[in-house]
Amino acid sequence: MRKLLVGFALLLVIALGLYLHFRKPKAAPEIAYAGDRDITLWSTSAQVREPVGTLDYGDRLEVLERSQDQVQVRTGAGLTGWTTDNELLSADLWQRAKDLDAKTATMPVEARGHATAIGNLHVDPERDGARIRQLAKDTPVELYERRVSDVSPLAAKIAATDNAKPESTRKEDWWLIRARLSDQSTVSGWILGRFIDLDVPSPLPDYASSADMRIVAWFELNHVADESGAAKPQYLLVGSKGPEGQPCDFTLLRVYTWGKQKERYETAYVEGDLCGKLPVNVVQAKTPGGDARFSFEDIGTGSREQRAYYMHQTIVRREGEPRRIEHTGHSHPAKKKHAQR
Repeated sequence: MRKLLVGFALLLVIALGLYLHFRKPKAAPEIAYAGDRDITLWSTSAQVREPVGTLDYGDRLEVLERSQDQVQVRTGAGLTGWTTDNELLSADLWQRAKDLDAKTATMPVEARGHATAIGNLHVDPERDGARIRQLAKDTPVELYERRVSDVSPLAAKIAATDNAKPESTRKEDWWLIRARLSDQSTVSGWILGRFIDLDVPSPLPDYASSADMRIVAWFELNHVADESGAAKPQYLLVGSKGPEGQPCDFTLLRVYTWGKQKERYETAYVEGDLCGKLPVNVVQAKTPGGDARFSFEDIGTGSREQRAYYMHQTIVRREGEPRRIEHTGHSHPAKKKHAQR
């Protein structure tokens, strides 16, 4: 009897050992994140269903089941419901979106604007790239970096006009932006430039239009007081001529200063024949009317040439080239032409 019990115990030990050796470890739960704001969770994936709750952008979810494009998820609070796969972000895509947020947090803002219509925010600067989320019309955005991408053949065919370039040569601007959402959170990603309108301070758009300049970015260099003592910013504008998709981020720069005598902005400096690359690094004056500096890379010569400029009062000079000074005094930008390089 004793031998029988020992043998039975030995068999149990062997069986337990084999079970522990061959059993498959339990798979880690699939994690996803809510990819839009106010996503509705439904009681079932069937057509007849009831809402059981809502999700906010970025909510962490555990995926319980998949049925075609329907996904059953559980929230951190234990709420369970169904939604569609295209309203969720995978853990990998969510991490890439967070990486873009971390990147924009370290970059200088080149311009500010707002979304002109509902548009998709992508993780890469391309139409076929994974979508992070949609932006609502009028969402305020900050712009950081520009990229040029080929227009896909299908998109080019849809947008083609009689005056359009051949499909093989059409290009479009993409911008890396940070959008400020209605719930005060932010999200970063790439969006087509045509979905953004720049919030350029008045009267700079009129001055740029008279110079046939498409504004790309603008910067405050310093402030001076007008006749009433109010502070008036003095601006650097960079931009280009012609349509989007150009190899240079900007080809023109103009500096506008405030003229007390005529109480309007005047052109203090103009330069062209550039192939400027963002960012433009600006060191603002520390005191009203103080000196300012700005610099950027010019890639037009086939190499990266650093250009630096110094502004004293209304005089702008390229550092290292004192002869290249363009000071127009009290002329209006629309009424007087300035020499350009």
